Amino acid sequence: MRRVIWWLRRDLRVTDNVTLHYALRDAASVVPVFILDPRLLHSDKLSPARRQFLFDSLADVDARLRERGGRLIIRRGDPARELARLVRETQSDAVYFHRDYTPYARARDTRVMDTLNALGVRVEAFDDNYLAAPEQVLKDDGAPYTIYTRFRLRFEERVIVPNRYATRGDLNTPRDITSLDLPRIEREERFARGGESEGQKLARAFFHRADGLRAYRDTRDFLARDATSHLSPHLHFGTVSVRELVRAAREADAGKQGKAWIDELVWREFYAHVLWHFPYAARGAFKREYDNIAWENDAQKFAAWCAGRTGYPIVDAGMRQLNATGWMHNRARMIVASFLTKDLLIDWRWGEKYFLQHLIDGDMASNNGGWQWSAGTGTDAQPFFRIFNPLLQGVKFDPDGAYVKQWIPELARVPREYIHAPWTMPHEIAQRARVEIGKDYPAPIVDHAIQRERALALYKRESKEKRL
Repeated sequence: MRRVIWWLRRDLRVTDNVTLHYALRDAASVVPVFILDPRLLHSDKLSPARRQFLFDSLADVDARLRERGGRLIIRRGDPARELARLVRETQSDAVYFHRDYTPYARARDTRVMDTLNALGVRVEAFDDNYLAAPEQVLKDDGAPYTIYTRFRLRFEERVIVPNRYATRGDLNTPRDITSLDLPRIEREERFARGGESEGQKLARAFFHRADGLRAYRDTRDFLARDATSHLSPHLHFGTVSVRELVRAAREADAGKQGKAWIDELVWREFYAHVLWHFPYAARGAFKREYDNIAWENDAQKFAAWCAGRTGYPIVDAGMRQLNATGWMHNRARMIVASFLTKDLLIDWRWGEKYFLQHLIDGDMASNNGGWQWSAGTGTDAQPFFRIFNPLLQGVKFDPDGAYVKQWIPELARVPREYIHAPWTMPHEIAQRARVEIGKDYPAPIVDHAIQRERALALYKRESKEKRL
């Protein structure tokens, strides 16, 4: 072929990129294009943090393409219409892109393929953003897995991580193609920087530092240590290759520590496959008997949760970290999700939406799967009675209160023995800590012990009514 359009979406890198590999193999000239889709660009799910990460990543991939005789073409509009227009402008023979598994992406890509096929243009979609395609990890009878442990065993049997896909060679992108400039935004340093260069730097640091991969299993849950890789936004936007990460983790020979980190990547695969096979879970409970739980949905309590003003320090610290940085430690995500659903009795979909609106790494499949796991409505074999005690979680995973004090400065002087339950401080200690509960920091908005019993009754009633 003479010319191929490479439509970038969530594969914003030039290294180990499947689509770029085949485009370079098949054509003498490659036209890289990113389309600013108004439905996504103006969505309330594209937070300032994620928007900045996206534009960082586009600028980085453009710089790398220019080193190879190419450049990133930016267009704005409906992808089907813009790609058809670009095909005519460049007289391209084909359009290549990677598969995306979300319900919106599947509908969009079907429209794109129908439009291009009607023009007689060849369209190829490649698997790139995950280690395995949804059709690859199935039961013997062809049914999808709904339990993670069984999925992981079959995944390990079936999935072989290939060698790096070569992407060397000049792109020979024509210089006369019109392109929009990337929108200008004022960078905020509190948000993580995007781009392949940054992703590779983070990966190298994680694989080599003492508290990185080789200590991951033992340190990952301790909130103040923050010993995770911070690669989740890069995986979401494809600025790093998940295949290269797995290869690097295996080469590091970190034993059980490295295996625990790779297992987290398999969780990512699992949730993507679940959403592909059960798209209804994007809007409702995977376990449909919990679709009509009588949530209380108190708007004032939800606002307090969003703002990090519940009176439970470990919950509030997590929410303040999210609001300030667009990221939250995974242990904190589980704690705040359990608190919203089991203590405040608020629909998990409220929290799921809030996370997508604020997280840089807000991935629909992983976010949905994680929230349904916490709410007890999802694929997990353990049902609704998993309820995190926020006090015990704080004592166990932030024993010195360092994480709480980092994000809740009004509690900075509270002694360790009271940091996770500051309302229990004697008056004289509270005075020395310069914090008045109910004024400087809120009193607990609910009693965990009472709410736990109410949550159990709520779920049991719904489950019983379904059986009847």
